[in-house]
Amino acid sequence: MRAYPESQKILQRNRRSIPGGVVSTNRAAKPEIVFVKARGANLWDADGNVYIDYHAAFAPHILGHNDPAVTAAVKAALDSDASLYGSGTTVMEGELAELVTACAPWCESVQFLNTGSEATYQAIRAARAVTGRDHVIVMQGGYNGWHNDVACNLMTPLDQIGPRVSPGEYPFRGISAGIPEAHARLIHPINFNDLESVEWVCGQYPVAALITEPILQNVGIVHPKPGYLEGLRLLADRLGFVLIFDEVKTGFRHAPGGYASVCGVHPDLVVYGKALANGYPMAALGGKRELMNSFVHPDASKRVLLAGTYNAHPAPTAAAIATIKRLMEGGGEVFRYIGALGARLERHLTTAFGNTTAVVARECSAFCPYFMDHAPADWHDMAAHHDFTLDTDLRLLLVDRGVYCFPIAVKQWSISAAHTEADIDRTGAIFEEAMAEASAYLLRK
Repeated sequence: MRAYPESQKILQRNRRSIPGGVVSTNRAAKPEIVFVKARGANLWDADGNVYIDYHAAFAPHILGHNDPAVTAAVKAALDSDASLYGSGTTVMEGELAELVTACAPWCESVQFLNTGSEATYQAIRAARAVTGRDHVIVMQGGYNGWHNDVACNLMTPLDQIGPRVSPGEYPFRGISAGIPEAHARLIHPINFNDLESVEWVCGQYPVAALITEPILQNVGIVHPKPGYLEGLRLLADRLGFVLIFDEVKTGFRHAPGGYASVCGVHPDLVVYGKALANGYPMAALGGKRELMNSFVHPDASKRVLLAGTYNAHPAPTAAAIATIKRLMEGGGEVFRYIGALGARLERHLTTAFGNTTAVVARECSAFCPYFMDHAPADWHDMAAHHDFTLDTDLRLLLVDRGVYCFPIAVKQWSISAAHTEADIDRTGAIFEEAMAEASAYLLRK
């Protein structure tokens, strides 16, 4: 395995001033690599190694790192003396809002924030205000942000949440200390693809909202079963809860307007982030006007506070406008291109698996290999059948060979428009080498 002496020097220095040495603790992973440059589909580390990047900073870089058109748009905004005025509106934020609502007509209006966590926080708050209810349904294996209501049940070991139950719910298992018990009592984790449990929970508690990624993409790629999202829409209409799609990862990566435009199921509220601005800090919350108007309700007792000094800062706003315009060019040529690359790499990986039991779950440019005999349907399925050890070992071997996927099992791989067929074919060859070594190691064990 490679050594990373310069990375270690930087990390040790940063640890003197930053807890753990990183400013977002979910970035910490072995090997501890410090990256110093990125361009297109490539990363460079402090020790001079170059990588083909499939991590994409947890997936925002749909056009690739430092895309020239996006960079030019940001520079133009700053060169025009645009600034953070902090009073009133701006032409740019209006233009961005029009672009988002054109891509996603079910977003009758939209607000902008800095992160996906901020946006999901506001979505849940608005749902509670409008419905007058407090309880929220979340997905086991899903991730909807860092705040108290949703920082739970991401990759919980089965011995902590127990066997599969349906209908029913699983114990709240926070992924952070400091979450008050009062919050935990209002949150109800269930498995993805389980409509019976949605109806059961709604029969037990006054549910304000159900929040879900339309594809679970924080544990790889878990697709909705046929009829599942349609079933959620029908249950929301019948039982009166707000259906929130967390499209922070799926939005503007699979299609303009996100996965809702692919599946044809429209949520009440939707959250976008990541690919929205190709790596710049930008998130959007949109949806039905009656819900969005809760932020400007004439009755102060019903008005939902939405505030943020840096909301729609000119740099990320310019980046988002440039990103969306590029994604809309040629009737979606970017999506056709990255989808074709995804299919090409899927073929390479399927060949490389050889006699090892494995599948690739993929949606357009996002994919994840699973070492089990079928694509997982939910967290219980994945936790019971996927070979996490082989997954982690393989990722470490790939990183050592210059293919950067996040070296933690079941984390999504992402292809960008900056990748080429040559990148894909080289990755396929490296994957085959790494797969052979990982398989041989398992046989020796």
